[in-house]
Amino acid sequence: MAVLSSTPRPADGPGAPGQEGRSVLGTLRQALAHPMASYWLILVSSGLLLALGTMMVLSASSVLGLADYDDAYYFVKRQVVFLGLGLVGMWVLSRRPVPQLRVLAWVSWFGSVILLLMLFTPLGVDVNGNTNWVSIPGLTFFNIQPSEMAKLSIVLWSADVLARKEPLLDQPRHLLIPFLPMVGTLVGLTLLGGDLGTAVVMGAMVLAILWMVGTPIRVLAVLGLAAAAGAAAMVVTSPNRMLRLVRFLDPTADTEGVNMQPTLGVWALASGGWWGLGLGKSRQKFGGLVEAHTDFVFAIIGEEMGLVGTLTVLALFMVLGYAGLRVALRSDSTFCSMLAAGITAWFSAQALINLGVVLRLLPVMGVPLPFVSYGGAAMLANLAALGLLLACARHEPAARAVLARRRGSPRPRMTAVIGSRRR
Repeated sequence: MAVLSSTPRPADGPGAPGQEGRSVLGTLRQALAHPMASYWLILVSSGLLLALGTMMVLSASSVLGLADYDDAYYFVKRQVVFLGLGLVGMWVLSRRPVPQLRVLAWVSWFGSVILLLMLFTPLGVDVNGNTNWVSIPGLTFFNIQPSEMAKLSIVLWSADVLARKEPLLDQPRHLLIPFLPMVGTLVGLTLLGGDLGTAVVMGAMVLAILWMVGTPIRVLAVLGLAAAAGAAAMVVTSPNRMLRLVRFLDPTADTEGVNMQPTLGVWALASGGWWGLGLGKSRQKFGGLVEAHTDFVFAIIGEEMGLVGTLTVLALFMVLGYAGLRVALRSDSTFCSMLAAGITAWFSAQALINLGVVLRLLPVMGVPLPFVSYGGAAMLANLAALGLLLACARHEPAARAVLARRRGSPRPRMTAVIGSRRR
């Protein structure tokens, strides 16, 4: 015989089981439902990455700066200058209306082509076997890296052209022409300079934009295979890249040569443990890890801040990626959707490649960590792209309505907020 218990169930309340979890989830959902949630997610996550990056550049570069320039603050002072200039540009771009941003598309494309062609003049500078810098006479403080502007041009130009051709994009001819030849020009010139790592990031951006616009999977697969075949050909035909690939497949070989940086990077991560050795207490930055403040800054983060620090960096990039994809999916403007998708793919792909190299999951490719690694040209380009992403976040339908009310403008009509997608 079944016995029915007469014990009453606990009433719902602050102390009820699971109530705290439901409260936290409810608060999170409420925060994400705010019209400006995407904007603040992007701003806060990138701001924390910039602050952490500046701090780690100071820590990781102090020994090298003191040894080479007799100034422990040499690199961080330069980084702060470019950070200040980039923040001004970011703020200006984030406040521009979409029509003004679209004007920059063709200007940036032609400017990128001109700068990339300058790589093959006497102004081109060879660094570690790659000709990807342009030295301007009299401007010793700053060398231009055309491939960084080219990444910005790809997302801007692609978004503008695909938005204009939106009614015709169901036809493969209009989808791929002139998109592929024009974008391929920028990628090709970058490859001619020997910068395969940046070209891989560009390829990821192109595929993300095409996916966002609704390109059939079979077309994306063909393009992806063609890009992979091209990258393989670049590796096979370059003795330097082949050596890096062979040494990557055998991590214990040549630890004093090609494998020296990846090996020291892993040692730095391993020695950090859970909580790290403490800020400024890295041992690998004392001469061995020569790229400590650039491509391998993540290793120094792991050494000084431990697993907690590295997971924090990963979490911030995940938040930034989520917010960028959210903008791309929620926008009612094709231009903003394409632009946000391309910029999100840029940051995400570059971060994944950098982290993969430091963790020895990928061969060394010379790709910096966005917002964190030292580099003036990269910082300016990243902050310009961030400004464009913030502008798209402010252009989300609900965000536009909120901003219009704040400016005292008449409340927008409902059709303007939830209406059909506009080019």
